[in-house]
Amino acid sequence: MLATVHVSAPAKVNLHLRVLPKRTDALHGIESIFQTVNLFDEFNVCKTAEPGSCIVDCSTMTLPGVNTFTETYKAYCALTGFRAGIRVALTKRIPAGGGLGGGSSDAAAFLYSLDVLNGTSLSMKQAVAIAGEVGSDVFFFLHCRNSTSVCAVVTGRGEKVRLIKPRTDLHFVLVFPGVYCSTAECYGLLDRRTVSGETEVFPALEELETVYNGPVTNWRFRNSFTSVIVQKYPVIGLAADDLRKAGAVFTEMSGSGSTVYGVFETFEEAQKAQKKLAQRWENCVVA
Repeated sequence: MLATVHVSAPAKVNLHLRVLPKRTDALHGIESIFQTVNLFDEFNVCKTAEPGSCIVDCSTMTLPGVNTFTETYKAYCALTGFRAGIRVALTKRIPAGGGLGGGSSDAAAFLYSLDVLNGTSLSMKQAVAIAGEVGSDVFFFLHCRNSTSVCAVVTGRGEKVRLIKPRTDLHFVLVFPGVYCSTAECYGLLDRRTVSGETEVFPALEELETVYNGPVTNWRFRNSFTSVIVQKYPVIGLAADDLRKAGAVFTEMSGSGSTVYGVFETFEEAQKAQKKLAQRWENCVVA
């Protein structure tokens, strides 16, 4: 068993996100395509002499006392009987509350670091059981253990993950507009719009993989959250407009926001756009 494990946890974007009406269990189903991008949190994990403790050191942001690391540690201990203390040294690059799944990706990568550190050889069924205790996006990130280039059609509440072959010709520029809307608030805004009778047209679930593999200029993907969140935070719409003006062939908001991304046809075009956009947007990266 290793003394320390180093982990990279990738971000994702939602190329498409249809939020379905609230279910009988008060949760929402989704139809989505998740695509990893080249933006990573990194951390080192080691054991400590403080049984039952999970301490996360992060110089770039203050984490709440209960977070995806502590919740993953709690669920892992309950499943395996592990009791030793754990310390995590985290370098956070994925912005919190940006719709990029940073906390969920950290949870999945942390789970696998615990597995390696302790030689527990978790099965996928066991990993999925732990993911269910932490968050819906964690299910997708469990599939990033052996590759950081992963794409999937995701349904249910996020627990149904059907991997598809990821494209290698997609180049992303991410813009972080600097506003934050909690996931609960975003769903509330969406629910109120649904009650009002407003509707949007989405490609059918069975079409998603075909659309994904077609020309990006023909993509009919949408995000259920975009219109209601842009209405509350117009700066998100401004970021999308700037991406289009910079040459993006497709733009959308990821998750419940507020990160906006643009897809470019070449890496060079993405780099050129990022340099231009950085003059207006402080947080803007090629991913």
